[in-house]
Amino acid sequence: YLIFTVFYTMKFHKEGYPTLVLTLLFSAIIISIAHFAFPTFAIAHWFAYLLSGFLLIVVVQFFRHPTRVHTINTNAIIAPADGEVVVIEETTEDEYFKDKRIQVSIFMSPLNVHVNRYPIAGLVTYAKYHAGKFMVASLPKASTENERTSVVVKHDNGTSILFRQVAGALARRIVMYSKEGDKAIQCGEMGFIKFGSRVDLYLPLDAKLKVKIGDVVKGSQTIIAEF
Repeated sequence: YLIFTVFYTMKFHKEGYPTLVLTLLFSAIIISIAHFAFPTFAIAHWFAYLLSGFLLIVVVQFFRHPTRVHTINTNAIIAPADGEVVVIEETTEDEYFKDKRIQVSIFMSPLNVHVNRYPIAGLVTYAKYHAGKFMVASLPKASTENERTSVVVKHDNGTSILFRQVAGALARRIVMYSKEGDKAIQCGEMGFIKFGSRVDLYLPLDAKLKVKIGDVVKGSQTIIAEF
Protein backbone atom coordinates (compact mmCIF):
# COMPACT_ATOMS: atom_id res chain seq x y z
CA TYR A 1 0.00 0.00 0.00
CA LEU A 2 2.86 2.38 0.86
CA ILE A 3 4.57 1.90 -2.50
CA PHE A 4 1.23 2.25 -4.32
CA THR A 5 0.55 5.53 -2.51
CA VAL A 6 3.97 7.01 -3.38
CA PHE A 7 3.78 6.07 -7.05
CA TYR A 8 0.33 7.63 -7.41
CA THR A 9 0.72 10.74 -5.24
CA MET A 10 4.35 11.67 -5.95
CA LYS A 11 7.13 10.36 -8.15
CA PHE A 12 9.78 7.90 -7.02
CA HIS A 13 13.21 8.89 -8.31
CA LYS A 14 14.82 6.59 -10.86
CA GLU A 15 18.02 6.38 -8.78
CA GLY A 16 16.07 4.56 -6.08
CA TYR A 17 14.87 1.53 -8.06
CA PRO A 18 17.95 -0.68 -7.42
CA THR A 19 17.75 0.08 -3.69
CA LEU A 20 14.00 -0.60 -3.68
CA VAL A 21 14.46 -3.98 -5.38
CA LEU A 22 17.16 -4.99 -2.88
CA THR A 23 14.97 -3.87 0.01
CA LEU A 24 12.01 -5.90 -1.27
CA LEU A 25 14.21 -8.99 -1.71
CA PHE A 26 15.67 -8.59 1.78
CA SER A 27 12.17 -8.16 3.23
CA ALA A 28 10.93 -11.29 1.47
CA ILE A 29 13.90 -13.25 2.83
CA ILE A 30 13.51 -12.22 6.47
CA ILE A 31 9.74 -12.78 6.38
CA SER A 32 10.27 -16.24 4.89
CA ILE A 33 12.88 -17.08 7.53
CA ALA A 34 10.57 -15.91 10.31
CA HIS A 35 7.73 -18.15 9.05
CA PHE A 36 9.81 -21.25 8.32
CA ALA A 37 12.19 -21.07 11.29
CA PHE A 38 9.54 -19.99 13.82
CA PRO A 39 6.21 -21.29 12.41
CA THR A 40 4.32 -20.85 15.70
CA PHE A 41 6.19 -17.84 17.10
CA ALA A 42 3.96 -14.87 16.28
CA ILE A 43 6.37 -12.31 17.73
CA ALA A 44 9.04 -13.32 15.19
CA HIS A 45 6.51 -12.91 12.36
CA TRP A 46 5.50 -9.44 13.53
CA PHE A 47 9.12 -8.41 14.00
CA ALA A 48 9.87 -9.40 10.39
CA TYR A 49 6.84 -7.47 9.13
CA LEU A 50 7.71 -4.37 11.15
CA LEU A 51 11.36 -4.40 10.10
CA SER A 52 10.38 -4.83 6.44
CA GLY A 53 7.84 -2.03 6.68
CA PHE A 54 10.35 0.29 8.34
CA LEU A 55 12.98 -0.35 5.66
CA LEU A 56 10.46 0.28 2.88
CA ILE A 57 9.33 3.54 4.48
CA VAL A 58 12.96 4.71 4.75
CA VAL A 59 13.71 3.89 1.10
CA VAL A 60 10.48 5.36 -0.27
CA GLN A 61 10.75 8.62 1.66
CA PHE A 62 14.42 9.05 0.79
CA PHE A 63 13.97 8.57 -2.95
CA ARG A 64 10.74 10.54 -3.20
CA HIS A 65 10.64 13.03 -6.04
CA PRO A 66 7.83 15.52 -5.36
CA THR A 67 6.41 17.67 -8.11
CA ARG A 68 7.27 21.32 -7.55
CA VAL A 69 6.62 24.73 -9.04
CA HIS A 70 10.13 25.95 -9.87
CA THR A 71 11.37 29.50 -9.31
CA ILE A 72 12.69 30.62 -12.69
CA ASN A 73 14.55 33.93 -12.45
CA THR A 74 17.42 34.86 -14.77
CA ASN A 75 18.76 37.33 -12.19
CA ALA A 76 18.75 34.85 -9.31
CA ILE A 77 20.73 31.86 -8.06
CA ILE A 78 18.24 29.21 -6.91
CA ALA A 79 18.89 26.59 -4.22
CA PRO A 80 20.29 23.44 -5.86
CA ALA A 81 19.09 21.21 -3.01
CA ASP A 82 16.79 20.94 -0.01
CA GLY A 83 18.36 21.41 3.41
CA GLU A 84 19.79 23.85 5.93
CA VAL A 85 22.27 26.61 5.18
CA VAL A 86 25.27 25.73 7.38
CA VAL A 87 28.05 27.86 5.86
CA ILE A 88 28.21 31.40 4.47
CA GLU A 89 31.76 32.69 4.25
CA GLU A 90 34.35 34.25 2.00
CA THR A 91 36.84 31.62 0.91
CA THR A 92 39.39 30.83 -1.79
CA GLU A 93 38.11 28.41 -4.44
CA ASP A 94 41.23 26.53 -5.53
CA GLU A 95 39.95 24.02 -8.05
CA TYR A 96 38.59 26.18 -10.89
CA PHE A 97 38.38 29.91 -10.21
CA LYS A 98 41.46 30.12 -7.98
CA ASP A 99 40.20 33.35 -6.44
CA LYS A 100 38.01 34.63 -3.63
CA ARG A 101 34.36 33.55 -3.63
CA ILE A 102 31.37 33.49 -1.29
CA GLN A 103 30.75 29.90 -0.24
CA VAL A 104 27.19 28.92 0.64
CA SER A 105 26.77 25.34 1.87
CA ILE A 106 23.47 23.47 2.17
CA PHE A 107 23.42 20.38 4.39
CA MET A 108 20.96 17.63 3.42
CA SER A 109 19.84 15.23 6.14
CA PRO A 110 18.55 11.75 5.22
CA LEU A 111 15.02 13.17 5.58
CA ASN A 112 15.48 15.75 2.81
CA VAL A 113 14.67 15.30 -0.86
CA HIS A 114 18.05 14.51 -2.43
CA VAL A 115 17.50 15.61 -6.02
CA ASN A 116 20.15 18.17 -7.04
CA ARG A 117 19.30 20.92 -9.52
CA TYR A 118 21.02 23.62 -11.57
CA PRO A 119 20.98 26.95 -9.66
CA ILE A 120 21.25 28.99 -12.88
CA ALA A 121 20.81 28.50 -16.61
CA GLY A 122 23.78 28.60 -18.94
CA LEU A 123 26.59 26.50 -20.40
CA VAL A 124 28.34 23.76 -18.41
CA THR A 125 32.02 24.68 -18.81
CA TYR A 126 33.46 22.26 -16.24
CA ALA A 127 32.31 18.97 -14.74
CA LYS A 128 34.58 16.69 -12.74
CA TYR A 129 34.23 13.82 -10.25
CA HIS A 130 36.71 13.44 -7.36
CA ALA A 131 37.12 10.28 -5.31
CA GLY A 132 37.60 10.92 -1.60
CA LYS A 133 36.74 10.23 2.01
CA PHE A 134 33.33 9.93 3.68
CA MET A 135 33.64 12.26 6.65
CA VAL A 136 30.59 13.94 8.17
CA ALA A 137 29.38 16.35 5.49
CA SER A 138 28.99 19.28 7.90
CA LEU A 139 32.76 19.42 8.54
CA PRO A 140 34.52 22.28 6.66
CA LYS A 141 37.21 20.02 5.17
CA ALA A 142 34.55 17.73 3.68
CA SER A 143 34.35 20.16 0.74
CA THR A 144 37.91 19.35 -0.32
CA GLU A 145 38.56 15.85 1.08
CA ASN A 146 35.30 13.92 0.69
CA GLU A 147 34.03 12.23 -2.46
CA ARG A 148 32.61 15.09 -4.52
CA THR A 149 31.78 16.52 -7.92
CA SER A 150 32.37 20.04 -9.19
CA VAL A 151 30.24 21.67 -11.88
CA VAL A 152 30.66 25.17 -13.33
CA VAL A 153 27.86 26.86 -15.25
CA LYS A 154 28.47 30.07 -17.18
CA HIS A 155 25.43 32.33 -17.22
CA ASP A 156 24.43 34.29 -20.34
CA ASN A 157 25.55 37.45 -18.55
CA GLY A 158 29.10 36.05 -18.37
CA THR A 159 29.05 35.16 -14.66
CA SER A 160 30.13 31.64 -13.72
CA ILE A 161 28.91 29.69 -10.68
CA LEU A 162 30.60 26.59 -9.27
CA PHE A 163 28.55 24.15 -7.24
CA ARG A 164 29.80 21.00 -5.63
CA GLN A 165 28.05 17.80 -4.56
CA VAL A 166 29.77 16.50 -1.43
CA ALA A 167 29.30 13.00 -0.01
CA GLY A 168 28.75 12.54 3.72
CA ALA A 169 29.30 9.84 6.31
CA LEU A 170 26.28 7.89 5.01
CA ALA A 171 26.50 8.82 1.35
CA ARG A 172 28.23 6.20 -0.76
CA ARG A 173 27.22 7.22 -4.23
CA ILE A 174 27.08 10.59 -5.94
CA VAL A 175 25.30 10.70 -9.29
CA MET A 176 26.21 13.58 -11.62
CA TYR A 177 24.40 14.01 -14.93
CA SER A 178 26.38 17.07 -16.07
CA LYS A 179 28.93 16.96 -18.89
CA GLU A 180 31.05 19.77 -20.27
CA GLY A 181 29.22 21.43 -23.14
CA ASP A 182 25.75 20.66 -21.76
CA LYS A 183 23.13 23.37 -21.69
CA ALA A 184 22.03 23.84 -18.08
CA ILE A 185 18.37 24.65 -17.51
CA GLN A 186 17.68 26.54 -14.29
CA CYS A 187 16.09 24.13 -11.77
CA GLY A 188 16.64 21.19 -14.13
CA GLU A 189 18.05 18.00 -12.60
CA MET A 190 21.84 17.72 -12.54
CA GLY A 191 22.29 14.81 -10.12
CA PHE A 192 21.42 12.91 -6.96
CA ILE A 193 23.27 12.00 -3.75
CA LYS A 194 22.28 8.84 -1.90
CA PHE A 195 21.82 9.56 1.84
CA GLY A 196 23.20 12.40 4.00
CA SER A 197 25.33 14.96 2.17
CA ARG A 198 25.71 18.62 1.21
CA VAL A 199 25.95 20.96 -1.76
CA ASP A 200 28.36 23.92 -1.85
CA LEU A 201 27.88 27.00 -4.01
CA TYR A 202 30.78 29.33 -4.89
CA LEU A 203 29.36 32.73 -5.81
CA PRO A 204 30.93 36.00 -6.99
CA LEU A 205 31.86 38.39 -4.17
CA ASP A 206 29.31 40.93 -5.39
CA ALA A 207 26.39 38.46 -5.26
CA LYS A 208 23.49 39.79 -3.16
CA LEU A 209 22.73 37.06 -0.61
CA LYS A 210 19.10 36.36 0.29
CA VAL A 211 19.71 33.68 2.93
CA LYS A 212 21.49 33.40 6.28
CA ILE A 213 23.00 30.57 8.29
CA GLY A 214 20.27 28.36 9.75
CA ASP A 215 17.75 29.03 6.97
CA VAL A 216 15.95 25.97 5.61
CA VAL A 217 15.82 26.10 1.82
CA LYS A 218 14.03 24.14 -0.88
CA GLY A 219 15.72 23.04 -4.07
CA SER A 220 14.41 24.76 -7.21
CA GLN A 221 12.34 27.21 -5.12
CA THR A 222 14.41 29.26 -2.66
CA ILE A 223 16.45 32.20 -3.95
CA ILE A 224 19.98 31.95 -2.54
CA ALA A 225 21.35 35.16 -4.08
CA GLU A 226 20.86 37.62 -6.89
CA PHE A 227 23.35 38.89 -9.49
